[in-house]
Amino acid sequence: MTTLKPGSMLLGTTRPAELRAWYIKALAPEFTGEGAIDLGGFLLVIDGRDDVEAKNDQPGRAIVNFHVDDFDAVEAQLNAAGVEWISIADRPKGRFGTFADPDGNYLQIIEWSKDA
Repeated sequence: MTTLKPGSMLLGTTRPAELRAWYIKALAPEFTGEGAIDLGGFLLVIDGRDDVEAKNDQPGRAIVNFHVDDFDAVEAQLNAAGVEWISIADRPKGRFGTFADPDGNYLQIIEWSKDA
């Protein structure tokens, strides 16, 4: 059996241009071009859809996690982009920061503890 490796994620929205601009500003400020946003080899595809609500009413159902080496530096980058923080917490396994995109989808940055 083969273990599948994720390569991309489709994010449906009622406002694709606005959401795409937010993701580039917050997560990939050096990205240029059209199409999928390259997040270090994982592609984010943002598509306009009429089968989704404008706001995600269950944002905790699926959370995209970004593992980081320097939480403070990434937190500063996200603050400069104007992200809406849900929580920042130190836990036994590491430091977790949860934030939301303009549609209300949750994302997290995680700096794992050395012994996690």
